[in-house]
Amino acid sequence: MTRFNPDFWEVTLASQGWERFSNQDALWHETSDDVEARSARSHSAARLWPEVRALVREILTDRQREVVELTFFEGLNQRQIAERLAISQQAVSEHLYGKARNGRNVGGAIRKLRKACAKRGIRWDNGG
Repeated sequence: MTRFNPDFWEVTLASQGWERFSNQDALWHETSDDVEARSARSHSAARLWPEVRALVREILTDRQREVVELTFFEGLNQRQIAERLAISQQAVSEHLYGKARNGRNVGGAIRKLRKACAKRGIRWDNGG
């Protein structure tokens, strides 16, 4: 027996109904400005990528580097990284973001990278 789930509704629509919607109505639609902005971010990231990778190798501890590479370069989530490295998910999070000590956040690869990027004039926002 199927239970009623009010969070999920399936609605069928005849082909004539679908024809009423344009591509701009789609959730994934990008305007030409959206495409241009995404392209600019991609070009900026490609230009900065070698310098950021060098910073990852230079300033992070071996474990921080490993966690950052698995997160951002291989696309693994914290649970997957924890399993691969045989450490806790909490340890993965602390390697990435630091931890609270005496009321302030300390450590963390992301914090180190942001500071190093700022010193070299690399902007972390969309401006490149």
